[in-house]
Amino acid sequence: MTTQSDDTNLPVDLEKARQFGRVDEDGHVFVIVDGEEFAVGQVPGASADEALAYFARKFENFEAQVALLEDRVERKAKAADLQKAAAHLGQQVAARNMVGDYAALQERLVLLVGRINEREEAEKVEAAEAREAALAAREAIVSEAEAIADQDDSKIHWKNSHARMNELFDAWKQTQREHHLAKSVEDELWKRFRAARTTFDRRRRAHFSQLDEVNAKAKRVKEALIAQAEALSTSTDWAATAAKYRDLMDQWKAAPRGTRKEDDALWARFRAAQDIFFDARTAVNAELDKEFEANLQAKEALLEEAGTILPVTDLPSAKKALQGILDRWEQIGRVPRNSVRRVEQELRKIQDEIHRAENDKWQKTDPEKQARANSMLTQLEDTIAGLEADLAKAEATGNTQNIKKAQAALDARKQWLETLRASSAEFGA
Repeated sequence: MTTQSDDTNLPVDLEKARQFGRVDEDGHVFVIVDGEEFAVGQVPGASADEALAYFARKFENFEAQVALLEDRVERKAKAADLQKAAAHLGQQVAARNMVGDYAALQERLVLLVGRINEREEAEKVEAAEAREAALAAREAIVSEAEAIADQDDSKIHWKNSHARMNELFDAWKQTQREHHLAKSVEDELWKRFRAARTTFDRRRRAHFSQLDEVNAKAKRVKEALIAQAEALSTSTDWAATAAKYRDLMDQWKAAPRGTRKEDDALWARFRAAQDIFFDARTAVNAELDKEFEANLQAKEALLEEAGTILPVTDLPSAKKALQGILDRWEQIGRVPRNSVRRVEQELRKIQDEIHRAENDKWQKTDPEKQARANSMLTQLEDTIAGLEADLAKAEATGNTQNIKKAQAALDARKQWLETLRASSAEFGA
């Protein structure tokens, strides 16, 4: 049989309630715990079943609170909060003001308290591990900050290192919010971290202060070069001014470097001044080149005439013809700049051929060479006479090996003799 309680209007299992409680004729409700009855209370104006249901509902509501606490333990709520809740439930159980299975409820509470105690121990382990992790994280932050501060000035990347130092500071604040360490430990680590940041910031400011000085010097030097370049930009002394611009360019390359943006702007001004001069020179040279086109045609005609000298068959006539061409070449004057090298090279080829022919003739008529050749002929003829005597002796003895060896030596010398006589004939020509 079930009934409904007045406060919740939900069904209650009266059969189960009667196992753990009863109502006397005066309407008093009792709960039975371990065979002992405890007065629970009464509900004025209610029937026996209604009174029993009322106190059974209170027990069921209490069981719901126990279940809720069990769920909180499962979800690993804070042990201190769980212990407070368990103590409060324990006080309610001790009051014996409900009707229900107190033995089963007590057993659940005992198990629950055990689990809460286990949770408390686990929290201690977790807290210790968290402290170790927090300490390791802080020490890692401090160590990296010190490493950044200890970098060599020539190798450090200031922008990246500055950004990383800021990230480390944010990480420090985050770990500090998440877990506090012992004050002595916290203070010592913070002291090291702050010292590393201070050292880095001081070196960084000094670096950029020095960099500002270098940039300022670079700007002064390059602005002075720009002023000179601008002063020369209207000059019409083409050769001398071009040389001065080359010197200014060498000075520019040797000048200290500033920031990329400022260097680019200064270079644009320097280059603009040069462009004014060189553009003007190019325009003038272009006009001159037009005037020299006729000279080019005249010199190309001379090249065709010079080409008829080759090959050289009569050296004196060739030299005389070339000299006449050279005289007229000089009289013609300049040609357009882009043709100078070509026509000069073609003329030089003809000159080289005549010089080569002249040198060959000299080599053939050189008295010293002819005397050396005659001396070698005499020596070689004496050698051949000796080898012929050796061959006769070998033939007299009948020694085949000696005959063969003497004949080979004699043949080689005779061949050499023929070559030298041919060469001597050329000298005598």
